[in-house]
Formats: sequence, C-alpha cells, structure tokens
Amino acid sequence: MKPIHARRDFLRKLGALGLLGALPTTLRAAAEDDPERSAASLLTPEAQTAIDRGLTFLAKQQTDEGAFGTTGYARDVAISALAGMAFMSSGSTPDRGPYGPQVAKCIDFILAHADPGGFINVKESASHGPMYGHGFATLFLGEVYGMSKLPEVREKLVAAVKLIVETQNAEGGWRYQPRREEADLSVTICQVMALRAARNAGIFVPANCIDNTIRYVKKSQNADGGFMYMIQGGQSAFPRSAAGVVALYSAGIYEGPEIERGLKYLMENLPAGGLFNRESHYFYGHYYAVQAMWHAGGTHWQRWYPQVRDELVARQRPDGAWMDSICTEYGAAMACIILQMPNNYLPIFQR
Repeated sequence: MKPIHARRDFLRKLGALGLLGALPTTLRAAAEDDPERSAASLLTPEAQTAIDRGLTFLAKQQTDEGAFGTTGYARDVAISALAGMAFMSSGSTPDRGPYGPQVAKCIDFILAHADPGGFINVKESASHGPMYGHGFATLFLGEVYGMSKLPEVREKLVAAVKLIVETQNAEGGWRYQPRREEADLSVTICQVMALRAARNAGIFVPANCIDNTIRYVKKSQNADGGFMYMIQGGQSAFPRSAAGVVALYSAGIYEGPEIERGLKYLMENLPAGGLFNRESHYFYGHYYAVQAMWHAGGTHWQRWYPQVRDELVARQRPDGAWMDSICTEYGAAMACIILQMPNNYLPIFQR
C-alpha cells in the first residue's frame, strides 16, 4: 500500500472510532485542513455503507459484455466508463480487488466499441451528443492505462486522444459530434479531462490544444463567476459552472481570478438538502463541483463535501441506486464517485 493510502486509512479508522480528537493539536489541525487527511473524518460509516450498497447495485446491473444502462441509455459507453471509475474509486483495478472483474469487463466493452478512427461509441445506443460518451470513455482508458495487461488500451487511447485533438474547433472547444464546428462548455469539459488523464499517463497532447481550451473556457465565464453554455452568450448555471472550474484545473490553471470567481459562485450553490432534482443535471453538476472543492481544499472542501455526502446518503434508494432522469446506473455511478472523492485513488482526481 502506498504511504499516502496507508496514512489515509489509518486516519479514517481513527475517525470512525471517534479518536481523531485524541491526536495532538497540530496533527488534528493538519487532518482537518488537508483534504487527503480529512477523509478520516469526512468519509463516515454511513457514507461507506451507502458506497458499498451502490457498488453492489452497479455490479449486479453489469451485463456479460460489460455494459450498463437502461431505457434509452442502454449500452452507453459513458455510463460504462463512469461505472468503471466508480469501482476503481474504491481501490479495485482490472482483475484485482472486489470489483476487479467488473472493471475488466468495462475495459473490454469500451475497447470493443472504439472504431479504427479512434471514435468510441455504440452507434445504436448513441444520444444526441456522442462526444460526451467519447470523452468519458477516453478518460476511463487514461485511468486504466498502465493497470491493464491489454496492449489495445494504449492503441485505442492514443487514437481516441488524436480524434479529440483533431476535432477541436477554432474557438478551442468541442460540441456533440466529432466535427470542428460549434462548441459548448458541457462537452468541452469531458474532452479536457480526457486529455488530462491521457497526458498524466504519458500520452502526447499538443500544448497548443490545451492553450486554446484555456482561452475558450475563460471566455465562457460571466461576470458573476459562473459560466455560460456557449460563448455566444447566456446566463450562468451551477452544473456548467462547476464544469468550467474543473476545466481550468484540468488544463493546469490552479489559481487566478477565474478560479476565485468560479469558486465563489459555486459556494453560493452549497448543497442544502432540498435541491435534489432529477431534471436539473444534479449528478453531472455535483460530479464536477466535488472535484472543484477537492482541488481547492481548505474551507471549500470542508464545507462542501459533508453537505453533498449527507444529501446523497439520504437520497439513496432501498436497492442501493440513486434515481436520475438518465438512468439509475448513471445516478449510482456518479453518486459513488462523488462519495469516494476522499479516497484519492484515481489519478485524475489526485491533488
């Protein structure tokens, strides 16, 4: 076990036993200020139970080919990628750990639907915006690269990254289809995180591609600190504003006025227990918001995570799933990723 994980697990056990208060004042203060150490107290037994139930639900829903999803999103590559990351956020890796077999099947499914041109998509299951799926699937491959023994992972990852780079439009963003036409912030963040994961794994990503993205994201910010959907204009909204802040973090911008204004806007939308709405992109927004607060650390993290944690624990269904307008597998995968952020296992989420 890596030292950081050993330290985290030790502190978590102290927190579960109510013994953090027994630590010397300096160590206790450090545990509260450092997001990695704060996992000891913030990932409560109730939250862990919810995670375990959620992952059990997901494992039962996986098909033999490695897919997930019901209704119109059955066999969607984005949902399979997110479910795979939910399993990996618990510490499992391909064929290793309690959910190792499920992670391996997620890999198989995504590789099987990567075409020779690099596009990852199940045509008959595609939504109106298949680049969402491509971005999440590429992100997942970036996270498993180096963990899987399959040589195809690198081959498909490189091709998927190449497609993202080549379809960036003149503004610096991406849209629903793999074409250099329009761009919106919601699709763009998916590609930015995929590129960051690939670069972290040692895959070449042109610097000018990232520079163009940074300019695009900064142009998307409104005066109130939130972000518009397209740079042609529009009001701010919580889900895409959370995505905008994480897009900057993923592009290597860790401080500056754009980050400060973005975090201030997000904190005005602190979870309060009564905002859970299936129709308002709840999971999408909080998937990015919890990442933003994790990277920001300090008071941002300490205030945000307990609120969304308790809200998710309270909203879990008896079968271990979470309801969402896309499908319950999507809701469960997103909820488990959000709740497990303190684990710090996935490279893309590490500070």
